[in-house]
Amino acid sequence: MKNIKSLSISELRRYFESTGERKYRANQVFKWLWGKGVESFHEMTDIKKEVREKLSEEFYIFRLKIIKILKSRDGTKKYLFLTEDGNLIESVFIPDGRRRTVCVSSQIGCALGCRFCETGKDGLIRDLMFYEISQQVLEIMKNTGERITNVVFMGMGEPLLNMDNVLSAIEILNSPMGMAIGKRRITISTAGVVPGIYSLMERGIKQIKLAVSLNSPFDEIRDNLMPINKKYPIKTLIKSIKDFVKFTGKRVTIEYVLIHGITDRREDAEELIRILRGIPLKINLIPYNPGGDGGFIPPSRKDVERFANHLFPHLPAVNIRRSRGQDIKGACGQLRASHIKNDG
Repeated sequence: MKNIKSLSISELRRYFESTGERKYRANQVFKWLWGKGVESFHEMTDIKKEVREKLSEEFYIFRLKIIKILKSRDGTKKYLFLTEDGNLIESVFIPDGRRRTVCVSSQIGCALGCRFCETGKDGLIRDLMFYEISQQVLEIMKNTGERITNVVFMGMGEPLLNMDNVLSAIEILNSPMGMAIGKRRITISTAGVVPGIYSLMERGIKQIKLAVSLNSPFDEIRDNLMPINKKYPIKTLIKSIKDFVKFTGKRVTIEYVLIHGITDRREDAEELIRILRGIPLKINLIPYNPGGDGGFIPPSRKDVERFANHLFPHLPAVNIRRSRGQDIKGACGQLRASHIKNDG
């Protein structure tokens, strides 16, 4: 039997045409699968019985299995999912005011090996398929009973190294027949894959937001923290950010992890001002969330505020991001690594 969620809307239409059914059946089925999240073909009540029976003979409805849910004191929920081939992936549900954000994974593991990230320690296992990415949001929506308003590709993996599946997942998330999440409420985060940023422009992607994990304004330090910098150094990365801003007319978000004594010094702030001044952007300052064996130390609250005050008003859109889910292994890859270590 075939996973029906592995079919795009156009593939569903071709399937129904091949069976002598009208193409609109594809829209009905797609809405039941991705808009309403049914788990059985028999729940598709506006489709005639013989069609439902034929579908159930040829297809099954894919799901991710929830292995573990951890709930933080701040309302954040961390989900550990099991894929069909026995791999583990993480997603996070973040309630904040009226926002209901899901942070999704785009790969199992990661090839980039950032030193402060747990995900990359095992390297890249494989890309997630588009339906595995979209299903994370659907499973969390069903589990929480909440309407998801925002999606961020900031979980396991590098989204721009799995571009086709990521963009196909976004089409499902955005579709009025799917989860109807506006593209302006979807953010792709990259560690600095410059060709991927230009590929977004070549594909005409203007509404989706871009976030770039910078984490140091100095090549020598960033080389050590994020080996991808050796391939696409800061000067090259900043040029791609400027080009993306010019192309989309929208500001980019700079994600900046503050690590005590490494990225939170005065000279770091001054160099950030120098390289980012004049670019329409906002900066999210993220105090390092300790975990694993990286040996890094989070900055004090006083040091975080001092760093932010030094940036402002030279870079006026500076935000100190609250650490969410710290009591539940909230940083990327921590829950998966802990489960593998403790449960095998």
